[in-house]
Amino acid sequence: MPFTQIQSKTLHDSYYKLQHKTGLTIYVYPKEGYSSAYAIFGTKYGSVNRIFSVDGQKKITVPDGIAHYLEHKLFESEDGDAFSRYAKTGASANAYTSFDKTCYLFSCTQNFEQSLEILLDFVQTPYFTPQTVQKEQGIIGQEIKMYDDSPDWRVMFNLLEAMYHNHPVKIDIAGTVESIANITADTLYTCYNSFYNLNNMVLCVAGNVLPQTVEEIADRLLKPCRKQTVQTFFPEEPYGVVRDYVEQTFPVRVPLFQLGFKGKAGDARCTAKELAQTDILLFALASNSSALYRELMEENLINATFSYEFFEGPSYSSIIFSGESRDPQKTAQIIKKHVDRICEEGFDQQAFETAKKAVYGESVSMLNSTDAIANTLTEFAFTDRELFNYIEEIAHAKKEEVEQRFKAQLNSKNSALSVVRAEV
Repeated sequence: MPFTQIQSKTLHDSYYKLQHKTGLTIYVYPKEGYSSAYAIFGTKYGSVNRIFSVDGQKKITVPDGIAHYLEHKLFESEDGDAFSRYAKTGASANAYTSFDKTCYLFSCTQNFEQSLEILLDFVQTPYFTPQTVQKEQGIIGQEIKMYDDSPDWRVMFNLLEAMYHNHPVKIDIAGTVESIANITADTLYTCYNSFYNLNNMVLCVAGNVLPQTVEEIADRLLKPCRKQTVQTFFPEEPYGVVRDYVEQTFPVRVPLFQLGFKGKAGDARCTAKELAQTDILLFALASNSSALYRELMEENLINATFSYEFFEGPSYSSIIFSGESRDPQKTAQIIKKHVDRICEEGFDQQAFETAKKAVYGESVSMLNSTDAIANTLTEFAFTDRELFNYIEEIAHAKKEEVEQRFKAQLNSKNSALSVVRAEV
């Protein structure tokens, strides 16, 4: 089956999609004249996929942190590790595990074909033994302790624990020292065979590369696999937060905060239109051109670390504001005041138009970055969104619909504040 060209008449740009015969979905976004290429081979498997079944069979429960553990172990083989192979091609390689996906990636300016061959080979060739699995426990255990000593990490997970009663999103991605002690070679193979099925995966490439080159390598190296259905089970999650405030002390110079507005639980991920609306409303509410940002700066409550994000995954969503503040409680109070005002009065027309143009401009300029393209294509592939459709939705967003989305997502009475401050 040939590549399908996906075009944007507005942007005069296009990329290509191939549903490979092995079940893998492949995206290629050629960037003529670019010197580099960026590739991601990802699976829809993250830390929240802890209770699942394959093809409707018996439910399987695995130890917390196993998706991250599996990511570490997959770089190893009987003949060495993938990083040493990449060193010979000159590519820069990495991987990451998030709440809802695991991705293996590389960027390069030469030897793209050889680097892609390495990527497709090692991700499809698991090698776990009791000895190598046990050896990794000490390494990841040290990583877990390092994160436990990170104020940025703790302020985030303290917030998630304050917001979520039951959802596994509140559990550290790496698990705990106790949970990873229960990981065996057999459980790793169980998770690998369940989630690293090509029908559950995507390959996204952007940069100085042709679709035909990617297809030729895929034809040679992708291993046929049986199509299967993996279902993850999540506990029921109430709408309300667990508690509205949590605090921890650390040796920090300036207190850190995260303020989260919890959304309604649901299995469905938001659509491209809803994501566009959320990005616009967040810019209008909290960008450095907003009334909220100006007030916080004039009160000397925030600095350049202030940020916001739409935090969303399977059966959870929230909007989170974070940064450093000498008075986190007052900062949260002002943010909630502006949220309540916009819920009541709506957006100023000029502020809405400015936000819409800015978000559109950011989205278009993102198409100049190979890593941003590949990462966005991966994220959208796993959430049934299409890149150009998302950008078009920004361009055609209506003020009234964005305001409705705002009210649905931001309820100041359903929020939690996490603070990390220095010991007195």
